[in-house]
Amino acid sequence: MTRKLGYREAMREAMHEALASDPRVFLMGEDVGRYGGTYAFSKGFLDEFGPERIRDTPLSELAFVGAGIGAALGGLRPIVEVMTVNFSLLALDQIVNTAALYRHMSGGQFSVPLVIRMATGAGRQVAAQHSHSLEGWYAHIPGIKVLAPATVEDARGMLAPALADPDPVVIFEHAGLFNLEGEVPDDCTVDIAGAKVRRGGTAVSIITYGGSLPKALAAAETLAAEGVDAEVVDLRVLRPLDTATIVASVAKCRRAVIVDEGWRSGSLAAEVMARIMENAFFELDAPVARVCSEEVPIPYARHLEEAALPQPEKIVAAVKGLFA
Repeated sequence: MTRKLGYREAMREAMHEALASDPRVFLMGEDVGRYGGTYAFSKGFLDEFGPERIRDTPLSELAFVGAGIGAALGGLRPIVEVMTVNFSLLALDQIVNTAALYRHMSGGQFSVPLVIRMATGAGRQVAAQHSHSLEGWYAHIPGIKVLAPATVEDARGMLAPALADPDPVVIFEHAGLFNLEGEVPDDCTVDIAGAKVRRGGTAVSIITYGGSLPKALAAAETLAAEGVDAEVVDLRVLRPLDTATIVASVAKCRRAVIVDEGWRSGSLAAEVMARIMENAFFELDAPVARVCSEEVPIPYARHLEEAALPQPEKIVAAVKGLFA
C-alpha cells in the first residue's frame, strides 16, 4: 500500500520515527525547538520530546556541529540541522577535518555516527548568499557519505539508514522540493548505497540529482513527444558514486547529458563525466554534454535567477545537440 505525502511531512515523519524509536537520537540546530524548525520540519517536537532531545543552539555552526561530533563519539545518534548549506561553511573544519577523519586518525577505534541535514539549492529568490549548491564539495571528501533525496520516498526513507551508518552522513535537501508531493509505500525502506533509474529509456541518458531531477523528468517528457526516448538516472548518493549504474545507463543509451545545479568549473558533473570517459568511452556515439548553473553568483531577480540555473529547455537543447 502507498499513501500520498509531501516532502516536508516526509522528512518530519522520518525524524519523528527516529526520535520515538531510539532514545539515543536527538535533534539540534538553530530554531529547531520553539520555532519548530526554519522549514517546519520539527514542529511540535519540543513539546513531545522535551528540551534534552530537541535542542535549540546558538548561531554558531562550528560549535554545535562540534557538539554533535562529541555526542556521536559518546554513543548518541545526533541529527544536526544546518539551516542552509552556506552556513555549513562555518563548520567545515568540524565536518571535513574531524568527523570525516576520526575513524582513520584513531586507527579504526572510533567512529562518528552523525547525521547532518541541510537545505541546499537556488530557485527561491533568496539571493547569492543563500542559493549555493555545494554538494560537490562534500562529495570530494573521503570519510563521509553524501545523500541527496530528490523524491518524497527518499526524503521519508533515507534518514533511518543514515542514522544506522557508523560514519558521518550529510543529507542535502533541496529547498525547491519542499512542497513536492508523491506516493510513499507504507513500509518505506530506501537503499542509500546507489543511484536509481527514475525513467527508463534507450536514446540518451540524463544523469542528475536533487532539485534538478524534476527538471530532467520534465525534459524527458518533452523529448518523448518529439520521438527521443530519454532515460533519467537519479544519483541519490553523491559519495560514494554508483559508477556501475551510470555506466550501465550510458552503455545502453550511448549518449549522456549530466545536469548539475553546481557551477560547471570543478563540478560534480565533471566527476561524472570523467567516470563515463574512464569506463564507457567506447560505448559513446557522441561527446558527453552537461547542463550546469552559469558561472555567476545566483541573482536575486526572478528572471535572472531562472536564466542562471539549469532548466528543462536547456536540458532539451543539450540532448538535441547530441543528435545534430
